Amino acid sequence: MFAEEAGKGVSDGYAVSPRAAAQRYNRVISRVEPVAEQFCRTQMAEKRPDYNCDVTIVVDTDMPERNAYQTTAPDGTPIIAFTVPMLMDARNDDEIAFVMGHEYGHHIATHIEKAEQQAVAGAIIMGSLMAVGQAYASSNNPYRYTGNDAQDLENAMAAGYMMGDRAFSQTYELESDVIATHLARAAGYDPVKGARFFARPEAARTETGKLSFWGTHPPDEKRLALVIQTNSEIDAKRGLQKR
Repeated sequence: MFAEEAGKGVSDGYAVSPRAAAQRYNRVISRVEPVAEQFCRTQMAEKRPDYNCDVTIVVDTDMPERNAYQTTAPDGTPIIAFTVPMLMDARNDDEIAFVMGHEYGHHIATHIEKAEQQAVAGAIIMGSLMAVGQAYASSNNPYRYTGNDAQDLENAMAAGYMMGDRAFSQTYELESDVIATHLARAAGYDPVKGARFFARPEAARTETGKLSFWGTHPPDEKRLALVIQTNSEIDAKRGLQKR
């Protein structure tokens, strides 16, 4: 699997071999997965005791770009996926562990559900505003051409859906970074070292014009500062516990 995808979408100078990437992937999963599942169950014990914390981690062999993402299968199973170029491009285990923790963070914080709710709310608000505007225009001009009203309403709702979906995206990313810091530390990795994956001088868009993995995340200086702060708070708390 890894051999077939070797070299695709990987940045120059840092790619490991397909075999090394596979070994790193399996090594990090074995340490992060049980920690993340337990963390999820602890967080959801009172709020949503039936929440599915058993995340399936897979390798996406179809996407040619460096990426990692959290999604759900048609049956509702939560999934975290890494592309082969992402696994080959990581410089150390800490980076893969942090990214894995970050994607777990999206699941633990129910970001997909929240984003969908916000998107629907945005569509309803924009649709309502357009409908009111159309009704007001028609009341002032009963002979107004209304042939485009349905399409205009649909377009407004689509725009509202997109606006609602994006409204809290960067907040979600930072929330996931906080969770990733805790998970990486608990699994024995260095979250500050791992978060440096996001500090690369990468383009915000791919060659096809789509937002890259870096383009969909907050500025590196903000997230690195947050990870360092969170990591320090963990150290301080552990120091107090030892006294």
